Amino acid sequence: MKRTIYFDMDGTIADLYGVTNWLEYIMEENTIPYEVAKPLLRLSALAKILNRLQREGFKIGIISWLSKSGSEEYNKKVAAEKEKWLRTHLKSVQFDEIHIVKYGTTKDNFRNTDKDILFDDEEKNRKEWCGQAYDVNNILEILKGIS
Repeated sequence: MKRTIYFDMDGTIADLYGVTNWLEYIMEENTIPYEVAKPLLRLSALAKILNRLQREGFKIGIISWLSKSGSEEYNKKVAAEKEKWLRTHLKSVQFDEIHIVKYGTTKDNFRNTDKDILFDDEEKNRKEWCGQAYDVNNILEILKGIS
């Protein structure tokens, strides 16, 4: 079975928490923070590495939570904005899996093998992951070393 490399979005590749008044927007069910979040790393470099890894047989995926207290309608809008963000910022990457799920969902539920990899800013997610899990430090350097 092919190994999959998964990325969280908010706080890992997208700077949601750097958006001014992000929490107030979310509490008001406004999608602005998801629309304007800046990348947290050089996405052109990330895309280049991810495309190479896919050519080598890796699958690439996203596992990202929805808003903690969002309504069903708001969460649909958030999911659409997250997918739009990926298409805009990582347009050359063809993701094999995109899971935008209820806040607090155990991300390990989406793991396919014990060799799958997760990049996530939240320590709890990394501890629950039954594979290799990394924080947001040195994402590009870690990926360069994977083969």
